Amino acid sequence: MKNIKIEIKWALIFTLSMLAWMFFEKSMGWHDEKIADHATYTNFFAIPAILVYVFALLDKKKNFYSGVMSYKQGVISGLIITVIVTVLSPLAQYITSTVITPGYFPNVIEYAVSSGKMTQSDAEAYFNINSYMIQSVIGALVMGLVTSLIVAIFVKSKSK
Repeated sequence: MKNIKIEIKWALIFTLSMLAWMFFEKSMGWHDEKIADHATYTNFFAIPAILVYVFALLDKKKNFYSGVMSYKQGVISGLIITVIVTVLSPLAQYITSTVITPGYFPNVIEYAVSSGKMTQSDAEAYFNINSYMIQSVIGALVMGLVTSLIVAIFVKSKSK
């Protein structure tokens, strides 16, 4: 447990950042009156998400590996963070959907149908808490893996 203390800390920071971003999206109106903008603006979460991984791997490099970390060690650290974030993602999605923005699903269903993007039944099948929990698990796993592989390139110690 001591070996992954840094990863646990950063996985919690990532999850809290994600919840803060959802609150930000809601406050910007992207979950209701400006829902047409949501699909575009939600992608900007990639910036803080990547930064969390960068800071996490830099923390691991400095405070666990004494400033010298290989690519493999960086990837492993990133993957541990990813696994923890993936496990926490259904809970974060539940909090988002029931506490932060409980009106999101009815709003996005209405928007998808009224804009002609989906039928009512397709929208209801896609935009619901169970679907989003599954999507959050898959998204956390895939994006965490890709982010870990890339960030570790930049954070690893340079060869002499």
